[in-house]
Amino acid sequence: MEASDRNRGPLGPIGQRVVYEDERVRVWEVSLEPGEQQPLHRHLNPYLVIAVEGGRNVIENVDGGRREVVEEPGGVVFREAGEVHTLTNVGTTRYVNRLVELKHV
Repeated sequence: MEASDRNRGPLGPIGQRVVYEDERVRVWEVSLEPGEQQPLHRHLNPYLVIAVEGGRNVIENVDGGRREVVEEPGGVVFREAGEVHTLTNVGTTRYVNRLVELKHV
């Protein structure tokens, strides 16, 4: 589903593909090679990020915020809904995760 951000135009998808979905959750696959960037996107639901292949990434949001995150294989992080950001793999290895959106919280 594409959304629109006031000053940025159309937003991209949260991941490359949906690997599972039901009435409660949607599971995305995110895979980034070194230097690759996930396009600007918005999280409409709170979500869990489960690192399949860990990596070093930079999250840049539309407000100018920038943070580096290092995720180890098997690590799990919870994040709230609402942020509009990109995700860039700044490491030297492929980064893969499963992002689990919680539809009814």
